[in-house]
Formats: sequence, C-alpha cells, structure tokens
Amino acid sequence: MNFREALQYLDRFINREATAGRIHGLSLAAMSELVECMGEPHKDLRTIHVTGTNGKGSVVSMTESLLSSKGLRVGSYMSPHVDTIRERFTLAGSQITEEIFSEIIFDVSQYVESHELEPSYFELLTAAAILLFSNEGVDAAVVEVGILGRFDATNVLEGEVAVITNIGKDHTDGSEGWRRSIAAEKAGIIVKGKPLLLGNPEEDVFDLFEVENPDPIFQYGKDFSVEDSLPAVGGQVINVKGIFGQYEEIFLPLYGNRQAENAALSLATAEVFLEGPIPEEVVESAFGELVIPGRLEILSRRPVILVDGAHNKDSANHLAETINDVFPESRRILILGTLEPHSPEEIITELKTISPELVIVCAAPSPRAINPNELEKVAMRLGLEVERAENPYEATLKALRIGDEEDLIVAAGSFYNISEVRRAVEDFQHTTSEI
Repeated sequence: MNFREALQYLDRFINREATAGRIHGLSLAAMSELVECMGEPHKDLRTIHVTGTNGKGSVVSMTESLLSSKGLRVGSYMSPHVDTIRERFTLAGSQITEEIFSEIIFDVSQYVESHELEPSYFELLTAAAILLFSNEGVDAAVVEVGILGRFDATNVLEGEVAVITNIGKDHTDGSEGWRRSIAAEKAGIIVKGKPLLLGNPEEDVFDLFEVENPDPIFQYGKDFSVEDSLPAVGGQVINVKGIFGQYEEIFLPLYGNRQAENAALSLATAEVFLEGPIPEEVVESAFGELVIPGRLEILSRRPVILVDGAHNKDSANHLAETINDVFPESRRILILGTLEPHSPEEIITELKTISPELVIVCAAPSPRAINPNELEKVAMRLGLEVERAENPYEATLKALRIGDEEDLIVAAGSFYNISEVRRAVEDFQHTTSEI
C-alpha cells in the first residue's frame, strides 16, 4: 500500500469530521473492538489526553515540544490537518513520512478486514496512531480529542494526565444547560486518581470534574499562570509561574494572550508528567522554534497575510483581540468561509471588531460549508462591505489583487480553508515574481 492507496482506503469509511454537525449517538464500541483485535496496543502507552473547545491543538504541540526537548521519545496525534493528513502524527519531533503513514494504515487495514469491522475514518486514524506509538515504544503519547471526550475514539486510552483547555459553545445547539452538558462530556477523559489540569478555572462546572475523582486537580490562575507578557518581534516574551518552577523571559513565537495561556498550561502539563520543574534551557529550546500551522500563522509579510482556524465565537474573539493588540492599524481585508453548525452571526460579530474595509465570503471546502449567500447577508446586516468568491483560493487571489503591501489580509472561519489560502498565496507570489 502506497500513500495514495492509503488515502483511498481511508476514504471508503464514513468521515464524521466532514459530515457531522451536532453530535448524537456516539459510542466507544467500534473503537474498543478495533483495539482489542489489534492486541490492545493502547495499554502500552503513557498518554497525555487533551480536550477543550479551543486551544487543544496548540497545547498538544507545545507539550510535545517540551517533552521532546527534555529528551523523551514522544508521539503526538492531532486533528484536523491543514495541508496533509500526515500533520496529525508526529514521532520524535517530526511529522511522519508518507512511507510510515502508508505502512501503519496497511497494518490497521489488515485487522479491519480480517475481523470484518466497520470503523469510521477517525477511528481508523486513531487506531493507526495508537499502533504506531506502541510499535515505536514512545515514552509519552500526547493525544488530542476529536469531539468532546467521553465517547471520542481516543478515549480508549487511559490518560496518565488529563487536560481540559476550556469549555465553549461547540457541538451544541446552545439550549439551556449547554455548558454543563459539554463539560460533562469533556470530563469523560478524566481517569480516577490521575492528575487533571484545567486551562480555565471553570468554577460553574467544576463539580462535574470533581465527580470523576481526578487527583490532584491543577487550575490556571491558582496553581499556574502567565505572570507577564510583552510583545516582541515575531511573537512575545512571557513569564510563567509553573506548578514546580518559575520561568522567566521565555520567547514564544506565537501571538496573543490565549497562546501565552496555552504555553503556561503546556508547561504545567509537562511538569506534572515529569513530576518536577523543567530546565529553563529546555523550555527556551522547545518554545523558540514553535510553528503551529493555522494558528495565527503568517504566510506573508508584505502584505501581511494571516491565517487562523477561528471557527466559533470564542476563537473569533481571540483572533480579533490579537489582531487589534498586535498588528498596526492599516486597511484590513477579511476572507471568511464557515461551517455548520457554527453561528456565522456570532463569528462575524466578533471579527467585525477588526474593522475590515472589505469581507470576502466564500464556501469552505467541506460538505458542512455555510452558503456564501448566507454569510453575505449576515455581514451586510452587520454593516460590512461584502464581496463573494467561489472558494478560499479565489477569495485569496481577489484579496491580493485588491490589496497592497501595507494591508493586512486575514483568512478565518475554518481550518479547512487554510490549505487553499496557502496555495493561492504561493501561486500569486510565483506569478508576480515572474513579471
């Protein structure tokens, strides 16, 4: 099985990431059956299990980098991917190769076919990650939950450490009691007697975490925190109070208060896993070269082209807050393609605060894409100037043709947009360099 054949094999299975809206009827039965027939490789792993509405991908990346820089052999598993499916898997600090990906998908396919199983696309990928990390004998597996927690495919793992970044309004219709409902599902990753780290105090739902009997519980603002953050070229310099140590003047090549908070949560998580402080030179090395695709990622400097997977109210608020804090006043052009079931009105209301001169709406490349006509109506109702494009690629080219070198172009609304935006920027730069 080569890389193309591995992708074709995966495409035979239902992809709930692409088709799901609100999530009902989830079960661990299929995933449990799959890992059982594989010989229960999940039981070989010491796992850091990360859930939350926003920030969990960043926390996984940062924690993986910290543990790798400390000398551990680490595997990480995240979703969704931006440019290639291989982004979901890292081993010893590097994205896995096409050859390794193909081999591990082939191995999982043999179990599926011989036992006549019917897993989902995400269950297959999760099984591949577990088998890969078990085969490689990693010292730690840092794993991001796909959806919610309790019945997510990754929850066959019994985490050595559970991390909940925050509780936000995703995978819910927003009806009364939604926060407690979401928190209860995310609490499902907690293992009795094992540590839990909370990226927000979450006092209104704290009892739902306590009832799962983690031991101990560490909370942001109480047990660890960002004490100071100063803007710097290419990011920020932060001071962090950890659980076991104090970390001063650490350069973080990422923008925004939320990323500073994610860094503090990651540091605390690594400390708990290692059961002690982390040498400052390890932290500096781990954070100094961080690149997290699709999280306030800058693709170009003239003009500044910034892409972010902001896809809900909270992440859109963070993106807008960071843009207004960090980037100079200039003409701003917003490219937006969003997915159901997220409210376009909530997202656009938050992003309106960056004062875009123009919003270019488009259809995100997903079956769940919200029609650009609807996005246009919402944006116009909110008093914004709007144009339409067929897809993120065409929207980006339109923005680049309209804009000049002093502008800020922001693409947001879904991680699924980013690959097309990146391709458009590369094609535009290649074309203009030849003129």
